Parts: sequence; structure tokens; C-alpha cells
Amino acid sequence: MTFRRAAALLVLSLLTAGSALAQATIAGRVTLPKARPGPVMNKRYAIVSRGGVLSPYPPVAVVYLEGAFPAAPRPPLGTKQMKQQDLAFVPNLLAIEVGTRVEFPNLDDTYHNIFSYSAAKRFDLGRYRSDERPIPAEVFDVAGLVTVRCDIHEHMRALILVLATPYFVLSDTEGRYRLENLPAGHYRLKAWLDSKTTLERPVDLQAGAVLPASFP
Repeated sequence: MTFRRAAALLVLSLLTAGSALAQATIAGRVTLPKARPGPVMNKRYAIVSRGGVLSPYPPVAVVYLEGAFPAAPRPPLGTKQMKQQDLAFVPNLLAIEVGTRVEFPNLDDTYHNIFSYSAAKRFDLGRYRSDERPIPAEVFDVAGLVTVRCDIHEHMRALILVLATPYFVLSDTEGRYRLENLPAGHYRLKAWLDSKTTLERPVDLQAGAVLPASFP
């Protein structure tokens, strides 16, 4: 058996073991803040600030599960990307699990300098062009909200929500979400709306069942 095949079988066995414990589903809708008409720059560059509140534009929610989850083998965390394209961050909101590595590829024909002074993650990638390799990357190992900016283009902003849970999903722009492959048990379901607003409610999950759960 080759090393590659052995590695593939190991990953498959981990996924199978995890799916045996993760059988519940939560589906519902989050009432999102109204999309307020804003300056053209805010519409284009996505992050809206209202009196110190940072939120994605258009509004969406990050819905996630917190609690004492049963121990189970899990596949390694993958690498995510937040691109710089057309002088904006894509996506403008990225939800990741603690320990995830994020790359910041530059797809523009100009320099960018990506940095953050957030408490959950401080970094400065320096100036780099689209043709420079390797792609700058950072590991986000502390839970919290990270505001990402460009030192050269001050209008550019994005948010990275680092979560201490593997169970999360982004809603659509209507607030609808579906969170699948969850372990049975008693947990807290949370809906992050912006840097100042996180809603929550208790949930009891049964294996194989779909629990309706909305945030009015």
C-alpha cells in the first residue's frame, strides 16, 4: 500500500468516525439588521461602521454551536483564503475555527500591505505584489474578531471571526441557515451579527433529528 493511499484511508476513517457521532441538524432563520443605504465606498468595500460597530455588508449572520462536544477524531484543519481583488477583500467576512491557517493572495496589479491590530490577532504581512511567492499566511490561534486592513489602501477592511468550535455556518442574505452533522446533546446556539451583537439560545439535539431554531 502506498503512502498516499494509506493517508487517504486514514482521512476516510476519521471522517467516518466523526460522522457516526454527528447526526443532528439545526435549521432556521436569523432576523438580520436592515441593510442601511450607506456611502458608495462602504457598499463597495463591504465593512460598515456605525459608532464603533463593525458588520458585513450586506448583513449576514454567523451561526455556531458551543458546548462540551464528545471526543471524536477529526480531519486536519484546511487552509482558507482571503483575497485582495479589485481593491477589496474577498470575502469581506470569513468565519474559521481556532488554529486555521489563512492565506492572503494579492490578485491586484498593485501592492498591498495587510495587517491587523486586533486583540485576537496582531500581524503585518508587509508590502507584496501579485507575482510574489509564497503567498503570505497567518495562523489564527485565538478566538475572537479580527479586523483586517490594508496599510496602503485605507478604505479596505474585512472581518475574520475566529471560533472555538468546529460547528458553524454563514447564513444567506435573508438570514436562512442550515447547520448539519452535529453531535447529539445539550448546547448553546449562537448567531453573530456584528462586533457588538451576538444572540444565543439553548438547544437539545437528538441524533438523526432536524431541530428548527430561529432568532426573531
